Amino acid sequence: MKTFFLNLFIFCSLSVLAQEKPTLYLIGDSTMSDKKDPERNPEHGWGQMLPEFMTSEILIENHAVNGRSTRSFISEGRWEEVKSKLKPGDFLFIQFGHNDQKVKDSARFTNPFTQYRANLERFVKEAREKGATPVLFSSIVRRNFNEEGVLVDTHGEYPLVTRMVSEYLEVPFIDMQLMTEKLEIAYGPEDSKKLHLHLEPREDAYEPDGRHDDTHLSEKGASIIASLALQEIAGKKLELKKYIKPEVINKNFSNN
Repeated sequence: MKTFFLNLFIFCSLSVLAQEKPTLYLIGDSTMSDKKDPERNPEHGWGQMLPEFMTSEILIENHAVNGRSTRSFISEGRWEEVKSKLKPGDFLFIQFGHNDQKVKDSARFTNPFTQYRANLERFVKEAREKGATPVLFSSIVRRNFNEEGVLVDTHGEYPLVTRMVSEYLEVPFIDMQLMTEKLEIAYGPEDSKKLHLHLEPREDAYEPDGRHDDTHLSEKGASIIASLALQEIAGKKLELKKYIKPEVINKNFSNN
């Protein structure tokens, strides 16, 4: 009987310790989300890679979902679900923009300077009300090289508005647009295909018909971008830094 109660005490103590761990929540779109069947699926979201690069002292819940904008993430009740879980000491990564610009989709489109901005401010303010620390991210770039080999922007004002909100509300900001722009350019028009999904028919069993996608990420691309994002966070000396594995902070990336 003593052994039973001792084991029960240890179990309860471990449960309490687990509950005391902070949680990192992610909200965003397909470029950040977890993908089903990760062992076979060549597509990966950069948020999907974070558990590999962070310590077990923090929990990670990725609520990013394919195809969502700030508008649809709210209207579908997804933000309320995340908000209900937030507690003091938690962190919230916010990255939208890819689908907010869908001007022909009334369920997703937001004007960057009005509704998009208001939605970002809502995420930040309500996260802070729960005692969590929000971090804003601009969208990653698309692989969109023109005939002259120049990488052309596709996101318009949305990254700018994200930066404006970060400055207005004094929120940590990670410029994923600049970071991934540099990455794509360093790889160049041809090798940058490795960062995305460029598969010929029958090259990959999961995509037997092939796929040429310049928005979504390969495992390699997602891994590099997740690591670069964490390095940026470490450089800003956020509290989150202590949960990032040292080898990630010190790692150099090259085109290989």
